Amino acid sequence: YDTSKIRNLGIVAHGGAGKTSLSEAILFNAGMIDRLGKVDDGTSTMDYEPEEIKRKISISSSLDHCDWGGHSIHFVDTPGYGDFIADTRACMRTLDCVVVILSAISGVKVQTEEVWNWANEFEIPRIAFVNKMDRERANFLRAIDDMEKALKSRGVAIQMPLGSEDNFEGVIDLIKMKAYRFSKDQSGKFTMSDIPAEYMDEAKRLREHMVETVAEAYDALTEKYLEAGELSEEEILDGLRVGTMRNTFTAVLCGSATQNIGVPQLLDAICAYLPSPLDRTKAVGKNPKTDAIEERAPEESEPFSALVFKTTSDPYTGKITIFRVYSGVLNSDSTIFNSTKGVEERIGQIYELEGKK
Repeated sequence: YDTSKIRNLGIVAHGGAGKTSLSEAILFNAGMIDRLGKVDDGTSTMDYEPEEIKRKISISSSLDHCDWGGHSIHFVDTPGYGDFIADTRACMRTLDCVVVILSAISGVKVQTEEVWNWANEFEIPRIAFVNKMDRERANFLRAIDDMEKALKSRGVAIQMPLGSEDNFEGVIDLIKMKAYRFSKDQSGKFTMSDIPAEYMDEAKRLREHMVETVAEAYDALTEKYLEAGELSEEEILDGLRVGTMRNTFTAVLCGSATQNIGVPQLLDAICAYLPSPLDRTKAVGKNPKTDAIEERAPEESEPFSALVFKTTSDPYTGKITIFRVYSGVLNSDSTIFNSTKGVEERIGQIYELEGKK
């Protein structure tokens, strides 16, 4: 993969918002697993520890990866409950982008605020996904309103739900002005059609608000909007990407992770609006020999540098060290300098994690 096609993504939220269910749906849609696992049944790929299966919650972060539209997405499913959330922070410092899940029922909670503040601290671009649109009392616009009040971020809806609660059947794309109707068998398959007449007024209102907000992403776009009063689809996409990178606003999508509705569109948005390592600032570190501060660009020609952010123990493979590469190349059976311990260490095999595998 070209570096511009890589996404190092975190899925963050308060406990019970549906992070693991969304991770499962992402893997299923990308063809990494052939059956949609469920947290409640203890069959999910990401929650595999006996304690996690028993309690039906994520206790530690787990990692996986998938391919979508020519992009390689490496993502971390993080814990959301207060007792285990320190693990989330350790992972977030190495991420380039996050999807923040908001519950359509309960909106923003304490842990949502906590992970949001960490995203601000590490300057991580983000998009929001309003989950559980199929549940009773689900309200899309209330969740956005809650986000704006509690998290002080301007939410811009780029989708709206097609129906809600028991009648939730898909999403309306406000950029293309098309409706995506999903089949009810959790397969993630959908058909595209025109927006039904009863949703048209609301769709037009939300689209107008979206275009107005997106036009503020950068000066040339603002001028174009003031002159023409409208933006083309390409300009909206460009404005969304730039605005997301600069944290001017937060693009909001919706769906249901357990019903696998809206997930393919979320994956498209991750590839379209969120940054690759090339879009982020260069990695900065201290040279262990000279104590000078040095920068490293995310290129293969640079010297190798990486940060270990998690270590686990596996009964079969032994100690597993999980790291984020910032520059250069690492091959298996190579020797690298461990700056924390001041010693050279040999790297054995290099693996990609797929849940517990």
